[in-house]
Amino acid sequence: MVQVRPPLVRLQSYVPGRKVPGAVVLASNECPYGLLPGVASRLAEVTGGLSRYPDMGATRLLEALATRHGVTPDRIAVGAGSSEVCGQLLHTVTGPGTEVVFGWRSFEAYPILTTVAGATPVQVPLRDHAQDLRAMAAAVTERTRLVFVCNPNNPTSTAVGEAALRAFADGMPDHVLIVIDEAYREYADPAAVPDALALFGDRPNVVVLRTFSKAYALAGLRVGYCVGAPELIAQVRKTQTPFSVSAPAQEAAVAALQEHEEVTRRAALTLKERDRVTRRLRTLGYDLPDSQSNFVWLPLGGDSTAFTDHCLDNGVILRAFPGEGVRVTIGLPEENSAFLALAEAWRTESTG
Repeated sequence: MVQVRPPLVRLQSYVPGRKVPGAVVLASNECPYGLLPGVASRLAEVTGGLSRYPDMGATRLLEALATRHGVTPDRIAVGAGSSEVCGQLLHTVTGPGTEVVFGWRSFEAYPILTTVAGATPVQVPLRDHAQDLRAMAAAVTERTRLVFVCNPNNPTSTAVGEAALRAFADGMPDHVLIVIDEAYREYADPAAVPDALALFGDRPNVVVLRTFSKAYALAGLRVGYCVGAPELIAQVRKTQTPFSVSAPAQEAAVAALQEHEEVTRRAALTLKERDRVTRRLRTLGYDLPDSQSNFVWLPLGGDSTAFTDHCLDNGVILRAFPGEGVRVTIGLPEENSAFLALAEAWRTESTG
């Protein structure tokens, strides 16, 4: 019989957000406004060349990203979504006998990708729904090779500020790679949540991770990237699955980078709706932290599954984390209103 690695047998699989025909889907933190206009036009132009392999070096995309961030292309590595880039970073610096530290709960892929890379995940409990950077620093040992800081944090929507993040990075040993995952950067208040690339761009043990899946509305095409020191990035590129970023994905990402004003406009619409949803939920008596993302977090504990089932039965799909809370993506105004009506009905029934 083929022997499977014991850690994989015990490992929980990644659980994607549910899709039900005809339902309002507020489970996967997707952009609700569809493809950016320039992306749709460019995709229509590139379909004729899909019988050929894509540019494995993603040259045009690297150049466009380098221009956007004011860095050289050799500081950027790409992958099929930020999840693959997380895996590339893990395979670059970790392995059996090493450890990876991250707050928990956080992005579900962290423990999965860590285990697949052969390392041991070290989960540090959140504090007030936010990452406890002091506790995370205390969990670092000689075996630690990488620390994930999801900022803003998925699924709790919270973020850590500049002072705390700077103190954390200043105190980290040189042998530990700090990966700051900024998948939701476009939805964060720049006055409250630092731009890690601007803050730590010159540090050799810091990598900043970004994605086109959220504000850039390319979740179905899978494009993510990281920015770091050239010496490290050269090794990270070796771990990418060959041709993992398809030709349409590369072209769509290049086109999306030219749509900055539209991305900003759409993000502002989401933030306006996020504030409306937050205010209404609090009026109804729900306790939830301030959000810096395109979703809100309801820490419902043992009621989490029942609440999501109640919404699902009425055509609205949310993301439950059983025993902990519920993540609610901010969608279109009418979708958010449908959710709020169900949240009100739940509150009325539970208090009646």
